[in-house]
Amino acid sequence: MPETSLQAPVVDTVERAAATPDREQPYAALGLKDDEYAKIREILGRRPTSGELAMYSVMWSEHCSYKSSKVWLRQFGQKVTPEMKKNLMVGMGENAGVIDVGEGWAVTFKIESHNHPSYIEPFQGAATGVGGIVRDIISMGARPVAVMDALRFGAIDSPDTARVVHGVVAGISFYGNCLGLPNIGGETWFDPVYQANPLVNALAVGVLRHEDLHLANARGVGNKVVLFGARTGGDGIGGASILASDTFSEGGPTKRPAVQVGDPFAEKVLIECCLELFREGLVEGIQDLGAAGISCATSELASNGDGGMAIDLDQVLLRDPSLTAEEILMSESQERMMAVVRPEKLDGFLEVVRKWDVETSVLGEVTDTGRLRITWHDQLIVDVDPRTVAVDSPVYERPIAYPTWMDALNADSASALPSPKDGAELREQVLRLTASPNLADPAWITDQYDRYVLGNTALSFPDDAGMVRVDEESGLGFAVATDANGRYAYLDPYQGAQLALAEAYRNVAATGATPAAVSDCLNFGSPENPEVMWQFSRAVEGLADGCLELGIPVTGGNVSLYNQTGDQPIHPTPVVAVLGTIDDVARRVPSGWQDEGHNLYLLGTTALELDGSAWAGVVHDHLGGRPPAVDLQREKDLAALLSAAAHESLLGSAHDLADGGLAQALAESVLRFGVGARVWLGELCERDGIDAATALFSESTGRVLVSVPREDDVRFVGLCEGRGYAVLRIGVTDGTGEEAALQVQDQFEIPLSELRGGWSSTLPAHFA
Repeated sequence: MPETSLQAPVVDTVERAAATPDREQPYAALGLKDDEYAKIREILGRRPTSGELAMYSVMWSEHCSYKSSKVWLRQFGQKVTPEMKKNLMVGMGENAGVIDVGEGWAVTFKIESHNHPSYIEPFQGAATGVGGIVRDIISMGARPVAVMDALRFGAIDSPDTARVVHGVVAGISFYGNCLGLPNIGGETWFDPVYQANPLVNALAVGVLRHEDLHLANARGVGNKVVLFGARTGGDGIGGASILASDTFSEGGPTKRPAVQVGDPFAEKVLIECCLELFREGLVEGIQDLGAAGISCATSELASNGDGGMAIDLDQVLLRDPSLTAEEILMSESQERMMAVVRPEKLDGFLEVVRKWDVETSVLGEVTDTGRLRITWHDQLIVDVDPRTVAVDSPVYERPIAYPTWMDALNADSASALPSPKDGAELREQVLRLTASPNLADPAWITDQYDRYVLGNTALSFPDDAGMVRVDEESGLGFAVATDANGRYAYLDPYQGAQLALAEAYRNVAATGATPAAVSDCLNFGSPENPEVMWQFSRAVEGLADGCLELGIPVTGGNVSLYNQTGDQPIHPTPVVAVLGTIDDVARRVPSGWQDEGHNLYLLGTTALELDGSAWAGVVHDHLGGRPPAVDLQREKDLAALLSAAAHESLLGSAHDLADGGLAQALAESVLRFGVGARVWLGELCERDGIDAATALFSESTGRVLVSVPREDDVRFVGLCEGRGYAVLRIGVTDGTGEEAALQVQDQFEIPLSELRGGWSSTLPAHFA
């Protein structure tokens, strides 16, 4: 009789599996293809038990195995130089990358997606996204010190967008605020292309001393395998294999139980408990339980260690005693960790977890059998080589096809669109841009996050990057920024990925920090669509080539595929996080000026680059042409210049030019502290051969707007000229209070009160 669910009337043991080879199994319902199921039977030499089928289904899912992306992701490890590895303590393959930042300190960071759960159940989807990425940081032996998020929603005026926005923002703020972690930055975008596929990418950063580094492996025969934290429940079952590895379509994933439920207070206790266990030297290896739960933790720990493990599933503490063995293995219940502990240290381990009132159970031990063996009710239900589950999953070379519509899209340039003819029209378009959803003040969202808890935040919203002090004595710190532009990547995935990298790199440099490492979250449509796979392959290639040219390594990240509804994929959206270091956060540079009488300089040159721009989208509802050119060597030169200027305390402020161009940078800078500016464009237009509209709205790269105190003018200009970087004085800071305005000479003037009114009202009008 065919089996119709994981619920079996009797225990499906290894012995029974061998004796009943023809028993039908629901592998398709668990996300496995016919050939994958056949491969599992070939590996085992028999049909899998129900427990083994559960394990393979989650660990061979797209979300866990990267089976469609692995062939391309290898470039991140291949395109590296010894210089790029110089400060890299832990790279790809572990829970999070780790960078040496000096003085015996290290920083670990990673960004991951929680996209599909955040559409089905926005609050819990986003909250558990934060919780999961924080546990990745804990598992490296670090104390989490900051979180960020990169969010993309559908059209701002869609009723369903409000549902998702309210839930996601509430989930992020609830979990992060309860953990006591500052949310120091990120981004929020609205576009109809994300209507049924919002992107919720969460980033966390942790700090540790070099000697406190821990890795996820199970070494030492006889060492105990311990599960501690929250009890295992029925939430999140099949989340990785069914919810995160499929598209939203008729018959697609819609079940709420696949979304985990988070408890930030339990996680806060777990953080402190883990840090004490690390301090006392009571842990040999550790792994968080996120996607795929116990299936993942046991198979990965065993694969990364001596290769063998014996587990008694009856020892797992349950919230729901009716769970089957398969459900226990697949559950993605939150706030759980798995540790490998020496027998002689077990009592000390148990004493610490009791102190923190964290429930704990010893599940088994490390063996030298090379097998992962799991028993339930004293019967063997799993007997596998753990590498076949966690490491040697299928690898697909998916068909790739250049999109049939690409040439026509690239030929449709924004240069043919009508340009503003006079100052009045320029003024009106500047106001439209600053009030548009993607350029408007995100404070309605960001004010719900605690930015300063822990007391080490040096920069946060609305600065170009977040910055946190690592060491109170020396002032050592790090800065981090996330960026992506799906419009650019749609026009050219290779260039779009490099533009995201360049902007995040530039944002970090604008704070005075030196970019050092990358983590990425690659959000794309279905890998079964050859055109999507072409987009993916080009984006990965662009990012790998870009990191090689900039000389900073990719330390890890995440791939999120199947972000589409029916046959409509999202725009390719490679989100790039860049982390940089600064020797003293006291030298940080804010994104807006605070004083009158400073000179304004534009670093870099401007070209007619309006394709894919905010101006083209907002004013003309247009998307076509080619994205701005990227010169990564110029970005390196600019970053070095900004670092030197910050180190010599020559800058009052620095703000990169990206979405919305110079107009948006000026608007955000005057609004930052309420100090106006007088700007002139004549010399800029003459030097670069452009008109006023291009000067204001072009999104050419390699540009930063800086303010410089007059007494530092000569030194600053000399520094730029000595390094051969284009610099031009374009204005002066001027006016506070009611008289403050943004004045572009011979064109227009906008009082700051009017500018702020439109800029600050867009999100509250839709969501408050």
